[in-house]
Amino acid sequence: MLKKILSTMFIITMVTTVLAQDSTKDHSLHISGSADAYFRYDLNNPQSKPYNNFTSFTNSQNSFELGMFSLKAEQTLGKAGFVADIGFGKRAEEFSYNDKSSSVAIKQLYFTYAPTSRLKFTIGSWTTHIGYELVDAYLNRNYSMSYLFSYGPFSHTGVKAEYDMGNKTTVMLGLANPFDLKYASNLPKMVIGQIAKATNDDQLKVFLSYQGGKYNDSSRLYQADMVVNYVLTSVFSLGCNGTVQSRQGNFEGKWQQSKTWWGTALYLNADPKDWLGFTLRGEYFDDKKNALGLNAGIFETTLSANFKIDNLTIIPEFRFENAGQKIYSVYSGGMVNRTADFILAATYHF
Repeated sequence: MLKKILSTMFIITMVTTVLAQDSTKDHSLHISGSADAYFRYDLNNPQSKPYNNFTSFTNSQNSFELGMFSLKAEQTLGKAGFVADIGFGKRAEEFSYNDKSSSVAIKQLYFTYAPTSRLKFTIGSWTTHIGYELVDAYLNRNYSMSYLFSYGPFSHTGVKAEYDMGNKTTVMLGLANPFDLKYASNLPKMVIGQIAKATNDDQLKVFLSYQGGKYNDSSRLYQADMVVNYVLTSVFSLGCNGTVQSRQGNFEGKWQQSKTWWGTALYLNADPKDWLGFTLRGEYFDDKKNALGLNAGIFETTLSANFKIDNLTIIPEFRFENAGQKIYSVYSGGMVNRTADFILAATYHF
């Protein structure tokens, strides 16, 4: 596996080097990347998976863990462009869970064509438009992920059109494979869409997003999502995410009663110094109808500090959860309805 990873990195390095040598002609080649690692300790000291972790990317206990190394190449030449984004590591594997199990994953690979300055078409695979948080750790102020991120879609593969209507308003409409599937022969296709609106000074931004349709021959899903970002001052800002998802199965030709989960999360951000930031995330996640198998309502609160040293960010984080059911394990093997953990993470981007 290590030989495969090193070989892939060598090929990518050679290709990007060749492209960079010709960048005087293309004017728009951009190479970027990021990496992350963390340590997590749950105070209940569980002894087996899922280690009181029901969200993405931090399923460990009392262990130093590598997250993901990403390498991204972007180029625009005239009206056409492409993005290739490859991830290495456990985080990349979990993000691409529907692909063949591998610690090397194509996070994004898509091509664009913009016939006018207001209209752009995209075909390929890209990270989802739904939700507040993002797969690359350095783009999030909290290191651990929310329930809303973890149980929403991660990516879409298909085609979409984006149109700038002016007055800081953009609409997107597309047709894609069932969510998180890069390969989906003979499976139904889902509709995706988004309306984005911002004030002239970008102080307030609102995103209304959607995905819906059959994701196999006997199941269908509909999800509506809203994200609001508001900048109060140069120090304080707010983020809010609310989502509702309905799933329905078909049995012997009849659609059964749908099961719905929903949740909301509020992000309070403070940046008193250029090198120091704080984020408090408060989230409520409701799966009382057992659409996802948790069968509980969960309150989650996470407080993270961001210490920035150039492109390096150190994130100490405390997370507390309280559920309506006893879903968390303790060292003795019993079950309780609350847990708390500490994470120390580091992210770097270039």
